[in-house]
Amino acid sequence: MPVRRVVTGRSQEPRRRYAEELRRLRTTRGLSLRALADAVGWDPSHFRKLESGETPGGPEVAEALDQFYGTPGLLLAMWEMAIGDLTQFIQKYRRYMKLEAEAVSLWHYSASAPPGLLQTAGYAREALATGWIKESELDQQVKARMSRREVLEGDNPPLFRVILSEAVLRTALRDIAAWQEQLEYLVEASERPNITLQVLPFSAGPHGLMNTAVMFLRLTDGRAVAYYENDLRGELVEEYGSVEDLQRRYDAMRDLALPPAESRKFILRMLEVLPCEPST
Repeated sequence: MPVRRVVTGRSQEPRRRYAEELRRLRTTRGLSLRALADAVGWDPSHFRKLESGETPGGPEVAEALDQFYGTPGLLLAMWEMAIGDLTQFIQKYRRYMKLEAEAVSLWHYSASAPPGLLQTAGYAREALATGWIKESELDQQVKARMSRREVLEGDNPPLFRVILSEAVLRTALRDIAAWQEQLEYLVEASERPNITLQVLPFSAGPHGLMNTAVMFLRLTDGRAVAYYENDLRGELVEEYGSVEDLQRRYDAMRDLALPPAESRKFILRMLEVLPCEPST
């Protein structure tokens, strides 16, 4: 049997492939993003997000581009596959949210940002805005993120252990007052009986979860599941061996983290060195 040849080096992931095809069609025509926007009628920044994979856009854009490029139905079909891939992600995330609400304990590692369960409204607003969420949807998204904090409240909240990379505490918001509020909230949260907060300092060196934020959920039936994510996507892990591998990485990293009392002092020192806001 002849060896199968690779006929293209392009991505096999539907959303990324869609973005690549949009970029290929535009550059083949020798068009800039501005020229394409002028011809089709959308803002150039929207096409930039489509071609970078930040958003798949809507079907009306795919149809308009099909007509413009003379590819009837091709881009719309690719968009449908890209959305199908995104839908699978949304379904997994919804399942994770359901499991999170039922968990008896949660263990989290934050690589670059405070976990959603410990974010203030000011932090959530600035962080979500960097994802190019429409202004009309921003308030709703912030409200939804704030509602997640209810998981850690009530008469019988789950135990929550969180390890923050020092990078989380060094990446300040542009709004100094909002950043101060976030740091103060972390200190307050660390004093609750159901929350254990630790800081992993840069001096700890490399570890097994350097670029991965991960949450472990211990469920009522004794099972553990994990959810890891980056800026573009997340993955729910339920297979025992894979969860155990992530757990071993977490345990090894936890041994390098500062104890809770020292971690609280670390955050308080960060508060002490915050720049004063200019007087008005």
